[in-house]
This record gives sequence, C-alpha cells and structure tokens, in this order.
Amino acid sequence: MAVADLSQLVKAYDVRGVVPDQWDETLAELFGAAFVQVTGASAIVTGHDMRPTSPGLSRAFARGAAALGVDVTEIGLCSTDQLYYASGALNLPGAMFTASHNPAQYNGIKMCRAGAAPVGQDTGLAEIRELVERWSETGAPEPAASTGTITQRDTLEDYAAHLLSLVDLASIRPLKVVVDAGNGMGGHTVPTVFAGLPLDTVPMYFELDGTFPNHEANPLDPANIVDLQKRVREEGADLGIAFDGDADRCFVVDEHGDPVSPSAVTALVASRELARHGGKGTVIHNLITSWSVPEVVEENGGTPVRTRVGHSFIKAEMARTGAIFGGEHSAHYYFKDFWNADTGMLAALHVLAALGGQDGPLSSLVAQYDRYAGSGEINSTVADQAGRLAAVRAAYEVREGVQIDELDGLTITTPDWWFNVRPSNTEPLLRLNAEARDEATMAKVRDEVLAIIRA
Repeated sequence: MAVADLSQLVKAYDVRGVVPDQWDETLAELFGAAFVQVTGASAIVTGHDMRPTSPGLSRAFARGAAALGVDVTEIGLCSTDQLYYASGALNLPGAMFTASHNPAQYNGIKMCRAGAAPVGQDTGLAEIRELVERWSETGAPEPAASTGTITQRDTLEDYAAHLLSLVDLASIRPLKVVVDAGNGMGGHTVPTVFAGLPLDTVPMYFELDGTFPNHEANPLDPANIVDLQKRVREEGADLGIAFDGDADRCFVVDEHGDPVSPSAVTALVASRELARHGGKGTVIHNLITSWSVPEVVEENGGTPVRTRVGHSFIKAEMARTGAIFGGEHSAHYYFKDFWNADTGMLAALHVLAALGGQDGPLSSLVAQYDRYAGSGEINSTVADQAGRLAAVRAAYEVREGVQIDELDGLTITTPDWWFNVRPSNTEPLLRLNAEARDEATMAKVRDEVLAIIRA
C-alpha cells in the first residue's frame, strides 16, 4: 500500500482536502484510530455537516475508533459549535466533519480534546498525522479484544438551551431578522435556537445543501452577502445575520444592509460580557482588530490582551489568562462560558439582545463601537514574502514617532494610524490591514504600503 501524502491534507489547526483525491473513508478510519490513540480517550463524540461525503467519512472515523475499543457517540448533523458544545457538556474528545466554507468537493476534520480544548499542530495533530502515515503503509493497528459501541444522541435542544441560558432574550422588543445560512448548518441550528424568541425570522438558503447552489458559505467575502443586504432592505428588517458553512462564524449587517465590522461586534459583545461579569475580566483580541476593541474593554473595566491571529493562539491565551471573551476580526468569537470555544450563534444572540434591549437602530448602536476607518484585509501575491516585509520595515523604521512590533508579521503604529502586514502560512501572500483616525489618512497609508508590497 502506498504511503498517504498528508502534507497537503493536515493543516495547522485541522484536516482539510479534496475527497476522494486527497483522502477517503479508508484514511478517515485511520484518523479515527490515531485520534483515540493520541488523546488516550475511552469514549469520543463525533458530528458532521451537510456535505454529501460527511456521513460516510464520519462513520468511517467512528469505526476506526471503535475498533480500538472506544465508545463513540454520534450527534449526526450539527454545526461546529454544536460539536464543541457536546465535547464540553459530555466532557469527551470530539471530531467534527466539515470543510467550513470550502467548495463542495472538500471535506475535513476539526478535532478537540475533552472540554473542547483545541487539537492543533503542537497539541496532537502532528502525532495523529505520523500515525496515519505509518498505518497507511503497514495497515491499521491491531483491533482491541472487544470493539467499542457506536450510539446516536441528539444534542440540538440541549445546545440551544445552553446558549439561551447565557443571554437573556426574553424581554427584548420584537425584531425582524433576516438570516442567510448559505445552505450550511445554520439552517439546521437557527430554527431550534430562535424558536419561541420575540423574533420575526426571514430565512434565506436554509435547505442543507453541501454543493452550495446559491453562493459560497463564506460571509467574509463581500460577494456572498449581497443577497442578504438586498433582502434586509426589501423586508425593512432590523438586521441581517449570515453564517458560514459550519456555522461557527457569524457576520452581521445593519438595517441599511451595511456590514457591521467584526471588530465592532467584538467590542459590543465584550462590553456585555464585562457587564455580566461585574465589570471586570480579561478580553482577548488579535492584533488586526480595531483600536476600538481595547478602548471599549478598558472603558468597561476590563483588561485587553493582544494576540497573534489564529484560533489556537486565542484559545491558548483564553486558557492562560482565564479570559471571559475573545474576538477576531475574521468573525470568530470565543466565550469562557462555552469552554473557550468559538460560537457564531452566541455572538449573534448577544447582538440581538443588545439591539432589542434599546430603541435605536443597529447602525446607531454599533457607531459607538466603530470609531476608526479600517481597510479590511487586503491580500497581495508576492514571490518573496520576507523580502517584501523587509522593504516595508525599511521604509517606516526611519520615521519619527513610529513603533514597530513583530508579534505576528510586522505592525507599525503611530498616534494617528497603524498597519499590520503578515505572511500567509499556506499561500505566497502578504496580508495588509490598516486603520486610521479618518478615511483619508487610512487610504493614504494603505496605498503607500501596498505600493511597497507590490513593487
């Protein structure tokens, strides 16, 4: 048997690739065996999204685990944060079969230890990969004397109840909300979570369809929220919410259909979580979130902590500092009361509670959290990442009043603006984020830096 090439399949935080070209049910079975060996689990929980290949891959993984004597609880169709809920509530390591917003021919596995603790390159994923590579050559490991059981369990109602215990929506004014599930798992979770709340929900693309017939389920790409923006305006809705394919990220648009910056959502949720924790606590934000985030955290009595970009860094800092909340500019939101895991649904409920708890429109509510002009993330394809970064540094380090830091790529800060340029880990790209006190300054800084990057 040829050794499987997992170099393209096993990423920094998860497994992701094209089925059946890069992986299939035979490999999924080996991943199941490797996962239980590395975690030392006697029982695990699995779930999967709506992709056509997900049920088969998920069941193969369960067979691989059960062959080694481990009991498997299958929660079936679920969002990624619903799988994290099951891992936390049942205190079991978990595996979610999804490729998030990737095209239909992809699939993947997001794995966690008991209590939804992340499994990444440095926390078990490298060992899992080594075992799968070895076994793909030598054959599967020797089965246990007695096979584990595979049983089914529905956790959707319990997941919804847990989320609703963390945000009080009972007394909000009635709101009209358009929800674009992008044919992803939000179509499965939203009806149960929103049931009985004072919400008039207008559903878009709730049919579970892993071929994504309407648009890609990645709301960070402006092209994918056009339908939602139009519908919010047509319906005269109070807001719109879009979920990505596995519904762990949520994106918000206001009553005009204008996008609400994920940094503003981070600041809004941070202020609410701090209030809920008696006006104190640590809030994690990555280094490309707006200046607004640490300002709002401090104004509300909290302590902001800045991290690198990427969920493994955020989750590690959440655990280290005992943070109550963390937000990323990519619309991932992490909660202490959700086992430090990310859940787009809980962030969405906070936005609904904040909006419904006062009389003004969403645009004026978020204005207090959106204080600066940001560029958004701009990618440039470059042949020499290190060379271009060095050129940017050389251009700015000679200037007066400039602060330089290299926590993640290169961040240049002045009293009136900042920018960060960081290399992609997986592609020949440099990513630029810039922010300034006004639009004109931001545009000037953005264009100046881009000219150097693309020279």
